[in-house]
Amino acid sequence: MKHFKLISILLVFAVLSACVTPSTTTPQGTQATAPGLPTPVVHVTSAPDPQSALQTFFSAWQAADYAGMYAMITPQSQQNISEEDFVKRYRDAMNEMALMELRYVVHSSTTNPDNAQINVGLTYVSNVIGEIQRDIIFPAVLENGGWKISWADGLILPELSGGNVLSMDYENAPRGDVFDKDGDVLVNETKAVAMYLVPGQILPDQEGTLLYEIANLTGQTQETVLSRYASAGADWYVAMGEASLEEINRRYGVISGLSGLYLVDYTSRFYYNGGIASQALGYVSAVPKEKLDEYMRAGYSRDALIGQSGLEAWGESYLSGTAGGTLYVSGPDGNILSYLGKNEVQPASALYMTIDKNLQIQAEQALGSFRGAIVVLERDTGRVLAMASTPDFDPNLFNPQNPNSLYGLGDVVNNEDRPLINRATQGEYPLGSVFKIITMAAALESGTYTAENTYECGYEFVELEGRTLYDWTWDHYQAELLAEGTGTTKPSGTLTLPDGLMRSCNPWFYHIGYDLYRQGRVTAVADMARGFGLGSPTNIDQIPEEAGNIVNPPEITEAVFQAIGQGQVTVTPLQVASFIAALGNGGTLYRPQLVEKLIAANGVETTIFKPEARGTLPLKPETLKIIQAAMRSVIANPRGTASHRFRNITIPVYAKTGTAESGIPGAPHSWFAGYTDVPDGSLPDIAIAVIVENKGEGSEYAAPIFRRVLESYYVGRPQALYWWEANIGIPKTPTPYGGIPTDTDN
Repeated sequence: MKHFKLISILLVFAVLSACVTPSTTTPQGTQATAPGLPTPVVHVTSAPDPQSALQTFFSAWQAADYAGMYAMITPQSQQNISEEDFVKRYRDAMNEMALMELRYVVHSSTTNPDNAQINVGLTYVSNVIGEIQRDIIFPAVLENGGWKISWADGLILPELSGGNVLSMDYENAPRGDVFDKDGDVLVNETKAVAMYLVPGQILPDQEGTLLYEIANLTGQTQETVLSRYASAGADWYVAMGEASLEEINRRYGVISGLSGLYLVDYTSRFYYNGGIASQALGYVSAVPKEKLDEYMRAGYSRDALIGQSGLEAWGESYLSGTAGGTLYVSGPDGNILSYLGKNEVQPASALYMTIDKNLQIQAEQALGSFRGAIVVLERDTGRVLAMASTPDFDPNLFNPQNPNSLYGLGDVVNNEDRPLINRATQGEYPLGSVFKIITMAAALESGTYTAENTYECGYEFVELEGRTLYDWTWDHYQAELLAEGTGTTKPSGTLTLPDGLMRSCNPWFYHIGYDLYRQGRVTAVADMARGFGLGSPTNIDQIPEEAGNIVNPPEITEAVFQAIGQGQVTVTPLQVASFIAALGNGGTLYRPQLVEKLIAANGVETTIFKPEARGTLPLKPETLKIIQAAMRSVIANPRGTASHRFRNITIPVYAKTGTAESGIPGAPHSWFAGYTDVPDGSLPDIAIAVIVENKGEGSEYAAPIFRRVLESYYVGRPQALYWWEANIGIPKTPTPYGGIPTDTDN
């Protein structure tokens, strides 16, 4: 009896002990056991939630992290499918589906100790066919303290059980046409003909006709056509370019009888005239292999052509339209088992450029075989009327459906002259003497100089201690002395500041840079250059561009060279055309633009272009007038550095010549930039910037090219011959490189 009572007392004590906390908390936050009592041991069992494992699986799925999904399936499932095959299974299915978005919701979940059944509502949102919804049971297994998905094919879609696959049959939308500002077609989908030559089969008495016909059909000069095959082997197949089938048919009676010429037709996107404004317009080609998943998910077929550069890339969402497609399930044997959805093609929009087709062609021909660039802007709006960059390229060669691609594309991508670079917006050059406009503006705005200040412009500038710099007249004098035994070019003499710009006197502007720096106005010229938009992008946006470089001179020598656009100064031709336009329009820097409008397939017009001011030249009205008058004198004054290039021109032109040292001795860059101010307003006034790489002085090459573009705009075609031409477009033999022209500047 006593024994029984003792057991009862112990049981009661145990129950009471369970109701009392056997520890206290120390000041440090640790637990201390109550005196006289044993330390309790607490065991907590908490199984993880299978839905958290499912959430991890779906988060990886939504991120296309198929390897992360594979890590969430059971070891047994991993034995049944390798990670490589698992990833391929999902990637292929999501690509074929053109998956834009994956959504899921858990409807219910049943959990036993070691397994679970989770009912999930899946919604696939396809870029092509819309939504696909399925309810799927996801089985989960608790293994080693964690939940894993017991995977099978049917967890993608029930229809894919047993190794069935998804496939999408695409109907690609015809890519949108591109027109110039007046509606002349530049690019469209049409039947085209690729032309080849086998040089050894050309009959001598037919060669002249051959050159003429190919040049007319492709928009090349006869000289260019000849150069393409002149050095080729007799049995080589030389790609000569493309023409539309319509153009070929008009001349077929003549060209069909020309030996050595072969024609192969194809249907695809076609760029007329071998590509007009090719760097600005861009090109299309096949989706790069590394981006195929991305584009298929976006609704593109494997064989789609996409915009890779220029406006073709910028306008991809407008020009591509929306492909139609039919999604279906087929068995391992290829037989179609079921259809999951279908959608029709949504047509593309048409794009209208601001480019004037005729002017663009004339600008490209004006540059000929030189390396360089031309930009023509509407002076008062920012419209880009022409943007030429040479050498250019044939965008048709990037189309794999074009038979010429096999033979000609390598010559484009491997060309050391980099024809794919748009020199108008991506070429960064020292500006040379055109920059003197900016230095003159800085001098006048500083309050230190006026239009009446004078300077003795001699051969030399000796204000920099221990260094002598020279005027362009000295270079001419030395060249004449070497060639003829006597020099006739004299220094310009005493010049006012506007006269200094007219004569492009180097010492005058060296002096300004030197003097402003000595006054403590160290950044005056650099700040003015930035106020003219240099050193930063023009914000053309629609195509890539570089910012150029304007620095605050770290020491006086750099300030002196900066004052004539040398040293660390670099600019793009587009920046130059932009600030030249601002000088002519009263001071407004407009954002250059290449797109006039978009027109949807239903005829609804989306206007893209509107003039957008991006800044104002930091000039007082009186300063602007002084600069304008000085620029006019470059053309109108007989002593002006370009007056001899503009004889008999009735169009009022305000301009500046420039020669920029390129780093190659004896091969400077030739610059000419200016604007028009035509009183009758019959055509919008324009601003033009021309650069010719490594060819000579500003008035020697760039000025005649400027004049040709001017005539093409106002008259419709060139009027005057270049001094190096026998006929328009046909150079004298041999092609000149230099010479010693008179009355030119540096």
